[in-house]
Amino acid sequence: MVLNSGSSSVKYQLLEMTDHSRLASGLVERIGEEGGVADHAAALRQVSAELRGQGLGLDSPELAAVGHRVVHGGTRFTAPTLITDDVLAGIEQLVPLAPLHNPANITGIKVARELRPDLPQVAVFDTAFHATIPESAHRYAIDTAIADRFAVRRYGFHGTSHAYVSRAAAKLLGKEPAEVNQIVLHLGNGASAAAVRGGVCVDTSMGLTPLEGLVMGTRSGDLDPAVVFHLQRVGGMSTDEIDTLLNKKSGLLGLAGANDMREIGRRMADGDERAQLAFDVYVHRLRRYIGAFTAVLGRVDAIVFTAGVGENSAAVRAAALAGLEGFGVVLDPVRNAVRASAGRLISAENSRVAVAVVPTDEELEIARDTYALAQGRADARGPGAAG
Repeated sequence: MVLNSGSSSVKYQLLEMTDHSRLASGLVERIGEEGGVADHAAALRQVSAELRGQGLGLDSPELAAVGHRVVHGGTRFTAPTLITDDVLAGIEQLVPLAPLHNPANITGIKVARELRPDLPQVAVFDTAFHATIPESAHRYAIDTAIADRFAVRRYGFHGTSHAYVSRAAAKLLGKEPAEVNQIVLHLGNGASAAAVRGGVCVDTSMGLTPLEGLVMGTRSGDLDPAVVFHLQRVGGMSTDEIDTLLNKKSGLLGLAGANDMREIGRRMADGDERAQLAFDVYVHRLRRYIGAFTAVLGRVDAIVFTAGVGENSAAVRAAALAGLEGFGVVLDPVRNAVRASAGRLISAENSRVAVAVVPTDEELEIARDTYALAQGRADARGPGAAG
């Protein structure tokens, strides 16, 4: 079972690991809100009841392990990790780095451990795939003593997606991950880019938090840090107000009043100038990172699009890659326009760089990591794992 516990929701999937088929999936929302369930314990009991109605159940003797998505692993947790009391305490210590996410993840872990204390439970961290980034890429140019004291560095996020997609893209090309240099673009409501050299992440766009980098649905992405001081001094805004502005009222929403790329597209077709500007800013930022990560990698074998926008917006893909023929990138407009649920190449035959669309599957990645670790496979732990 894979659990993704948010502050007011629990997403779950139950997978059969012999063939990776999905036996059940669902979402419990409005936890702690009027009309919803009281708390996460009640939510998981509801999940168990729903599954039991399908002949399954959280108390099933066939359940082998529970995998939990945890947003921030810091520098301590750099691989899937069996959850113990010590590990849980370590995740709690990282709450200041992910105050909106880790507490909810922790709650889900605690409740699941209470319900099934007999099962191996595994934490899979969003930050783990990026733990291989060299110090030259993850260190910010601020006083090192202050940075180290407060754990300020680039961590990166969406790591589970980047790991799954980069491996699937290599398979699509008929190669091993170690043979392929890729730029992976995870474009959903949250968005991030990763430079992956031979299966190993060497740079990523998100930083200390998921705010840095690409333009997102409601997040600003990159901006001059002095914007914050300006808004405090001149605008009279508080730290909390600026935090809300940059995380929840910026990005596409701030530029165009909508955070859904489909709505942006509809408004562009109607001649909406704000929507067009939002699209142009979004694409410009994408192109900057494609160019930067091309320089970081030196040789790019593939550019890979994934997540909601990346998988479904032919317009974003086309605009992001337009004019990059000098980099060896040639998109096939017919292939790009085709909608399909499977991974596919959308580059032209004469393109030196493969361009691919690969649907992400973070739940399957978490399930694989969890099952492997629960089965005691030493290779699943990797360097830096705890527990």
